[in-house]
Amino acid sequence: MSGYVHFLSGEFDKAERTLSGVLSKQHLADGTKTDTADLLARVYLAQGNLERCEQTLSLIGSNEQADTSTYGKRWACLTRAKLLLKQRHFDAAVRYLRSLETRASARGDAPFWAAIHLLGAETFARLGNERDSSSSLLVADLAGARSRTELKGHFYHSAGVILARSDHLLAAKLRERAGRIWTSHGVVALRAEIDDGTAQPTSTSVEVFKPSPEERVRIAISSIAAAVDQADNPRLLGAELLSLLETTAFATNAAITEAVDGSRDGLDRSGRKLTLRLGNGSRPGKSVVLSCDVPASPADALTVADIFHIGRTVLELEKARQEERSRAALWPADPIEMQAGVLFIAEEMQTVLDTARRVAAANIPVLITGETGTGKEVLARLIHNYSPRATKTFLPFNCTATPRDMLDSQLFGHRRGAFTGAMENFSGVIRAASGGTLFLDEIGESTLDIQPKLLRFLESGEVHPIGETHPQRVDVRVIAATNADVDMLVSQGRFREDLFYRLNIVRLHMPPLRERRVEIPAFANHFLEKSAKEMNKGELRLAEETMEYLVLYRWPGNVRQIANEMRRLAALAERGAVLMPEHLSADIAASRKTLPASERTLDAASEIVVRIDQPFGAAVQHLERAMVQAALASTNSVDEAAKLLGVSRKGLYLKRLRYGMEIDRPGTR
Repeated sequence: MSGYVHFLSGEFDKAERTLSGVLSKQHLADGTKTDTADLLARVYLAQGNLERCEQTLSLIGSNEQADTSTYGKRWACLTRAKLLLKQRHFDAAVRYLRSLETRASARGDAPFWAAIHLLGAETFARLGNERDSSSSLLVADLAGARSRTELKGHFYHSAGVILARSDHLLAAKLRERAGRIWTSHGVVALRAEIDDGTAQPTSTSVEVFKPSPEERVRIAISSIAAAVDQADNPRLLGAELLSLLETTAFATNAAITEAVDGSRDGLDRSGRKLTLRLGNGSRPGKSVVLSCDVPASPADALTVADIFHIGRTVLELEKARQEERSRAALWPADPIEMQAGVLFIAEEMQTVLDTARRVAAANIPVLITGETGTGKEVLARLIHNYSPRATKTFLPFNCTATPRDMLDSQLFGHRRGAFTGAMENFSGVIRAASGGTLFLDEIGESTLDIQPKLLRFLESGEVHPIGETHPQRVDVRVIAATNADVDMLVSQGRFREDLFYRLNIVRLHMPPLRERRVEIPAFANHFLEKSAKEMNKGELRLAEETMEYLVLYRWPGNVRQIANEMRRLAALAERGAVLMPEHLSADIAASRKTLPASERTLDAASEIVVRIDQPFGAAVQHLERAMVQAALASTNSVDEAAKLLGVSRKGLYLKRLRYGMEIDRPGTR
């Protein structure tokens, strides 16, 4: 690493001594030897010592061999390609790069792939093959060459080399941009490593070159694209916007300066200067600022305003990128969901997950409601994992699993001898979760006797163990859950209203599985795959007909039930089997059986008879009309009826209109 730093900073003599010393050591690991030899060869390449470069590369393997088996050897191959370019062996370089392309195509190493085509574009340009040079340059760009920090400068430098014969001003601008990028990264060696010594333009001034209108357009578009790529660096962004102002020549006295933070964007008090803050400056309390004089012509002023608008848009885009990267770093959805064993696919579940992420960092109670088996504890664990307490204890406690007369002692603890049978001091589950998260399941079943102490604990953070004379402070985050209608419990006086309001700061509702059927296939496949792996049953699959049964079943036990059903199927299945409807549990298999009308009694409230001796259209119309009428009658709400039927409000409206049903029903909303 020391040698690499010396190399990048241009201290080639120090880099050579350091890397030669490493290579002289005995028993050097193959990977270390490859990396060190490649880096030393790059030092010689940058110094122009091509013979020593070739000798050093021979330590890795034959100069004609394109070995891409390891990361180090792949990038050593690129050094060989650069050496061939410096030696002006262009035909040999083309053959070598094509062999690399063939070997690398299936490896998925995007930076390596991009670098191959960058070098290929330069090589074809020197051979006068403009078509292949253009194609290679576009392939490198599509592979992300100019969006990757390690290749960004190389991309613009190569583009400048390729355009040197056809568009002198744009080529100079591109090389100038590459130099700015390398300088901003503290790198001075890469230009020397890949440059062939071609004479450089001494100036990029538009006055010196007097570009044509077409050339001005190319330079302007290039500056706009580069501004988008370099928005994370205020100085580089400012340079591109400044170049855009200079190229269009509609602004005077355009400059990049530093101003005290807090200065206002837009026109100054005199109305004669326009400014835009681009980001933090080189010193604390300073901002990089783009400024120019306001043109006298309204048309020119509008063009300048457009350029500043581009700058503001680029800054907003970069802000959105940073926020997205931050979210991706903080909330890696797939790993956490997979660890928790739950999927969030339905739109309403995505909303629940988003809310859970937002409240995780706040030390406030959360109340989770939902039927048994919907995944309330899983959601509570996710909130804990997202929170700053993730490394601490997550302690679940079921309020119905302890006898009512022992609940106080279990939660708050007791002192030895506090009551008959209290043989030892007991801290209680609340103190056992100190620093972490306490999950109180079935909180709705807690007794009215214990609820005042819970309220006291939530409000003051203190617990008062039985037999102790003084309360004790404890830092615990509480997440409560219940499958009961807690609002009804409060109205019936079975749950304290003040405790309910203390817990109900944030309420998350887990809808039953039958209301999010879109998740059933994903759950079924997930749990079947998991169970098959645990039981060494190979790859088990669900037949399409079997999946239909699963999707249409009501799942009263929700996610827990489908997990157990997949576990049962895996346990009984042959290795690698395709599971058919007959393998399902009896109640699931029976849920879709079609029986003759003579063998069953219809439930008038939820079933109708449809004749089979009629066209499809008539039968469907009869069924849809009946279902719409039943949904509206049972819910008395258009929104709820649409949700029950699994259609949008607009879809329900169109069906009612199609069947000539009354649209403005009294009492609907």
